[in-house]
Amino acid sequence: MARLIGVYLVIIFGLMCIYAEELYSDKYDDIDVISILKNDRLRNQHRKCYLGVAPCTTADMRFYKDILGEAIVTQCRKCTEKQKQNLEIMTEWYITNKPDEWNKFVAKMIENLREKNKGQ
Repeated sequence: MARLIGVYLVIIFGLMCIYAEELYSDKYDDIDVISILKNDRLRNQHRKCYLGVAPCTTADMRFYKDILGEAIVTQCRKCTEKQKQNLEIMTEWYITNKPDEWNKFVAKMIENLREKNKGQ
């Protein structure tokens, strides 16, 4: 009986660790992704920031630049519901309208994530 209780405790602890994973901040969840995607200037400004070829001119750009690679690679495991929706909107838009840019973007995000995790 004691072993059974021990097994249950290990399982419960494991599940608590999985669900206790910290989410990204929701501070910039209110951005209008659709408006950004429809506006060539804004879309290119965001894309270039995330790729590291132009400055990130706003706080939300800097925030998303820091988390976007990990969010893509982990399928938004630490994203809020709104961030998941925004990533899905962005992904679908790029795959439909600019697939070459999307492929370059994903490759760069993976490269950035590898560099970030290299020393760990």
